[in-house]
Formats: sequence, C-alpha cells, structure tokens
Amino acid sequence: MKFLPARQALILAAFALLPGVGQAIYFHDKISWQSPIPRSELVSVDQARAWGENVTWVDARPDQDFARDHVRGALSLNEDRWNELLPQFLAGWSPGKKVVVYCGAESCDLAREVAERLRKEAQIPDVFVLEGGWEAWVKKSR
Repeated sequence: MKFLPARQALILAAFALLPGVGQAIYFHDKISWQSPIPRSELVSVDQARAWGENVTWVDARPDQDFARDHVRGALSLNEDRWNELLPQFLAGWSPGKKVVVYCGAESCDLAREVAERLRKEAQIPDVFVLEGGWEAWVKKSR
C-alpha cells in the first residue's frame, strides 16, 4: 500500500505525456529548425555578391528595420505593406535579374514568404532567399 501514491503519480505522468508524444509524432516533419526553403532556392552572401549588378535586393523586414539599415540599393517589400510596395518593387526590377530576398536571420520566415509571393503572384522565376539573412550579410561585411 505504501507504493500506491507513487504508482498513481507515474500513471498521471504517463497520461500527461500523451499529448506531447502525439504532437511530436504529428509535427515530426514540421520542426522549426528545419528550413522549409529548398536548398536550390537559398543563396549565400558570397554567391549573391558574385552576381554583382545582376541582382535586385529585397528587404522583407519591417519598415523600421529597413530604415535603420539595409543592403545598399535594396528595395523594401514586406508582408505588412505588400500591396503598396509591390508596384515600387516591380518598377525597380528588370526581367532577367535575379532577386535576392532577406530578412533578419536564418530563423526568420519573412524572406521565404515574400520570395514565394514574388514567384507565384508576380511570376518572377529567379527569386532566392539569402541564407542567414541580414545577420549573415552584416557578418560578411565586417
């Protein structure tokens, strides 16, 4: 009879773990540290710089981050003001140029979302996401 409370605690702990185990099984392929961006759509800072003038840079970060600092010549195009900023982007983009979209860091999804919309809605084929985002750009610029 002494072990009854310990046994009940184990049973309760096992039941408490069931939702977590269920989520782990259901979301196993959707964990956040796996990039949803195919490797073919990622570009390194060095590779993008090597493209030189054949690149249109797109900053997908919020307006205040873009105003603080950005890649020289980059155009702001973010989800918050997509409809307002897209015409400005299209006016500055030339067919045949590659588009490199970046946001704050590797873990940021804003660049992926903007790149996807440019491919689907604006029908621009050569759209890439900067691997490591703004953080990688700053590290390489030192």
